[in-house]
Amino acid sequence: MYRLVFAQFKQLGGGTGTSLPPSATNEIFGIEWVKAAFEVRSPAARDIITYWIALALAAGTPLLVYLVLRSRYGLALFAIRDSEPTAESAGIDGFRTKLGVYVLVAAVTGMIGALIYLQKARISPDAAFSVLDWSAYVIFIVIIGGVGTIEGPIIGVIVFYALQRYLADFGTWYLILLGALAIVTMLFAPRGIWGYVAQRYHVVLFPVRRMLVWPHERK
Repeated sequence: MYRLVFAQFKQLGGGTGTSLPPSATNEIFGIEWVKAAFEVRSPAARDIITYWIALALAAGTPLLVYLVLRSRYGLALFAIRDSEPTAESAGIDGFRTKLGVYVLVAAVTGMIGALIYLQKARISPDAAFSVLDWSAYVIFIVIIGGVGTIEGPIIGVIVFYALQRYLADFGTWYLILLGALAIVTMLFAPRGIWGYVAQRYHVVLFPVRRMLVWPHERK
């Protein structure tokens, strides 16, 4: 729906999209310093800046999720997940809590999307609202890695990147192989690769679960 709506605006380039203005691509904060330090032109300097920003987002996003889930706010989210009526009876505002996490995720997602199109210097409705790139691939990554974990999507990204790098030349068979792998994973490892590893070897890199410990057990 959004793809069709934005394709109607001629100011945005219609269905073919539009290139970003030079003020957005060549006047990034710090670009002049990068150009002078590495003796490169504006496009190369922009790639350097977007690379390091992307690396910071890739490292900071799991950390942000971990800190949120380990906070009182994260405890409220777990309570809502288990039973929203029970959580509200304990004083948790379900609407405000869910709205807060929605805004947080939307902000981080918006930054990542803006960075992608800043690096490409062009945006179109088909690319911005691609079902394959923004829905199918993301779902595949989470299913393969492990739903409900921080480590799972990281593992899923690594697997997806490896498959994309070595199997993309197979054309249509590449998408068939991705679908087959997702089906096999759901059948034999419903919790994903990381879920299987964590359950079998009791390995947890980001412990977000809480356990109630009675005073006599601490002794």
